Amino acid sequence: MPHYLHQVAYSREGWEALVKQPQDRVEAVRPAIERLGGKIKSAWFAFGEYDIVVISEMPDNITAAAIAMAFAGGGACKAVRTTPLLSPEEAVDAMRRAGQTGYQPATQIRAA
Repeated sequence: MPHYLHQVAYSREGWEALVKQPQDRVEAVRPAIERLGGKIKSAWFAFGEYDIVVISEMPDNITAAAIAMAFAGGGACKAVRTTPLLSPEEAVDAMRRAGQTGYQPATQIRAA
């Protein structure tokens, strides 16, 4: 199953609600992810640009987009970013395929 990196930044209202009633939001979103056929592989609270980082397995891109839309549409987040991840094996396969495309970058075009 494909893996995804979800990065979520809370809005002021989101933090206000969590400070008022602290809770583990990773466990709060787990049922929604599982309802879509996904699984949380690992998750962390963070500080910096994003407040929560989750690695999930989701059935496909549409399902990953659906959970991202649910996160973003809830109103507690000011930013939601979802990045598809490749395993090292998948990345090597992509590199092999890239080498077989015949693509020539503009920097290799010779003037006539």
